[in-house]
Amino acid sequence: MNETAQNKQAGKVAVIDVGGGQRGIYGAGVFDTCLDDKVRFDMTYGISAGSANVTSYLAGQRGRNYVYYSQYCLRKEYKSLKVLMKTHAFIDLHYVYETLSNSDGEYPLDYPAMMANPAPCTVIATEAETGFPHYFTKADFSQDQYQVIIASCSVPVFTRPAPVGSHLYFDGAISNPIPVQKAFDDGADAVVLILTRPKNFFRKTSSDKWLSKILKRHYPEAAKVFARRALTYNRQLREALELEKQGKVLIVAPDSIAGMKTLGTDPEAGEKLYQKGIKDGQAIGAFVKHWQNR
Repeated sequence: MNETAQNKQAGKVAVIDVGGGQRGIYGAGVFDTCLDDKVRFDMTYGISAGSANVTSYLAGQRGRNYVYYSQYCLRKEYKSLKVLMKTHAFIDLHYVYETLSNSDGEYPLDYPAMMANPAPCTVIATEAETGFPHYFTKADFSQDQYQVIIASCSVPVFTRPAPVGSHLYFDGAISNPIPVQKAFDDGADAVVLILTRPKNFFRKTSSDKWLSKILKRHYPEAAKVFARRALTYNRQLREALELEKQGKVLIVAPDSIAGMKTLGTDPEAGEKLYQKGIKDGQAIGAFVKHWQNR
């Protein structure tokens, strides 16, 4: 073997799942195909529902998130008028990520397996007081302590900010919705980016502006960031599209959302999105192999 070949290092490939509430069932399908195809990522990043997808992938639990999206998230314990009256939030994230996911729950996260997986896991949330992105790692997890996922999924106005340690956090999609640059800064050579909307979809600012006015009452800095969420998303998406042209990013996205809304409860739409994810995920193996074996 010549000196050039000996000094050549395999490329590191990161995967990012941007989440999107119930549309996250698409990412669940993508990761299930990755597990079927034995795709190994060197780094993982999850935002909002994407953080749940990433942790189940790292634990090797094929189909786990499909059950959550297709069954558990339809239960009245997760979303109902009773939940609103009890928690003052539209959805009960604790039911999903504690009651069901803990070791004594109905479908536990295999925490030992997740931690044994050598790939780092970064879960992105937004600091409620400052509006800055916060990057949690595996060091912030412990058995039956998945508060960082709740933090990353806490959509302003619809849920309360989630405490982790001495700070409160909102959904990571507010401050860093498509963290491709973060992955490259951390040492990735290439990125698989999982979107839950078509890759030609650009956000509008209308809903963000009026929701940010409500948020401003208690969290003015986070409200400022929230008001700019669409602009941030659109800028980062354009950057990802440019990197895709260069071959450094593979964007995996559905051709349509099949009518699924962020907090939707349409099982038929969910099944269609999941199957799209299963199919679209088949493109990932060759991309990852190219970069890891170059």
